[in-house]
Amino acid sequence: MPRASAPLTLRNRLILSIVAIVVLLTVVIGTVSVVALRGSLMNQLDDDLTGATNRALTAASIGGSSGRPSLSPDSDALGAPRQAPGTFTAVLVGDVVQQAFTVTEAGELEDPLTDEITSALATVPDAGGPVTVSLGPDLGGYRVEAVPVTLGSRSGGTVSSGYLVVGLPTDSVTQTVAGMIASIAFVTLLGLVVAILIAYAVVRRALRPLERLSDTALRVAELPLDRGEVALAERVDDQDTDTRTEVGRVGASLNHMLGHVAAALEARQQSENKVRQFVADASHELRTPLASVRGYAELTRRMGTGLPDDVVYAMGRIESESLRMTSLVEDLLLLARLDEGRDIVVADVDLTRVVLDAVNDAGVADPAHDVDVVLPDEPVVVPGDAMRLHQIVANLLTNSRTHTPEGTPVHVALGVDEAARRAVVTVSDEGPGIDPAVLPVLFERFARADSSRSRKAGSTGLGLAIVEAVAHAHGGDVSVASSADGAVFTVRLPLAAPPVAAA
Repeated sequence: MPRASAPLTLRNRLILSIVAIVVLLTVVIGTVSVVALRGSLMNQLDDDLTGATNRALTAASIGGSSGRPSLSPDSDALGAPRQAPGTFTAVLVGDVVQQAFTVTEAGELEDPLTDEITSALATVPDAGGPVTVSLGPDLGGYRVEAVPVTLGSRSGGTVSSGYLVVGLPTDSVTQTVAGMIASIAFVTLLGLVVAILIAYAVVRRALRPLERLSDTALRVAELPLDRGEVALAERVDDQDTDTRTEVGRVGASLNHMLGHVAAALEARQQSENKVRQFVADASHELRTPLASVRGYAELTRRMGTGLPDDVVYAMGRIESESLRMTSLVEDLLLLARLDEGRDIVVADVDLTRVVLDAVNDAGVADPAHDVDVVLPDEPVVVPGDAMRLHQIVANLLTNSRTHTPEGTPVHVALGVDEAARRAVVTVSDEGPGIDPAVLPVLFERFARADSSRSRKAGSTGLGLAIVEAVAHAHGGDVSVASSADGAVFTVRLPLAAPPVAAA
């Protein structure tokens, strides 16, 4: 299927429309001018032809009756004085040209008769008036007129009836019209160039406010409005909000819309701040009672010898659930602090050691998974908080262990992207992959993968959210790719600045 051609922009359509109108008007005016000029010249030529015919009749006339003049067959008599050079005169009897000649530049008579001229003159009497014919390549176009005459002699006696044909060359008319057409074509081309330049300048100036509106809308579209605190200060300039113009009405409407969006974002931000504050306060307040519950449960379990088995089991459950609740509260408190830009202690950290420690911890915590690691020979140093960076790798490993069957290989690799000056940590598994419907929200808080990756409960849905929050707090990012062969998580963190060489 052929690709559709790119649509013309509004600027190009306006320019083409203006140029087309200019060309159309020029062509119409030029055509009318040429037609009028040719008509005027032909009328003038017909008047000259009438004069030439009258002079020829006067010079060769020997009388006549019934309105049909009689002419002497003497050809010299047809060479009337004062005939313009190029004047053609012929006597036509039936289809036979008895005599024909043209007046040269020197005023002499010249016989130009050819078969082509004879054929052309045969149709002239039927025209009933002046007509344009071609008298061959030598003479060219002529405007001719046939007048019925009686051929006789001055001593009396009728010889025959025929026509006196007189013609004038149309070269002057043709050349004048051709010159006019050439002039109009030149003016049209010149006008076309001027029209394009003027149209481009005018349209560009007229569309400049639209370009400013587009730039404003583009800047707003590039703002990260989906999260975080957003200050939507972008507005259309006052010069583009004059409601008396079409563009001004669009600009005013865009400003009105941006005002509503800014108000909605501010309301959202206030609501999120209240929620974060509530979560932070609640998490902080819950830490102490949860610690007390866990402590009393542990104390009861240790000292409660002789207690019934169901009571011992209940105390164990209380202790384990309090531990899980404490972990959840700590995660929520960490996210709240990261949202506020706190809880990050920046120092140069050897990411190689951090990754290796996290892998070793994962092997001890869950020997059922085969975790391998690939590390570079040289240390990879990044600016950041060692404990939080360890949490990134640990959470990714926990996610892989939690959502893949026992025995699933897990691969960890650390590398460096020298071009982008980034450390790259990848954690991949050979599990069933992630549901594509879950991928867009995978790093949101309390997001959970589909059941096909879950083999046991206990996930709070905050581990990957913490990974993303910590990565962003370090100026990095995290991404995920999934297929039927497993999932791959990639964390990119900025490298530490290279040491300055001593002078």
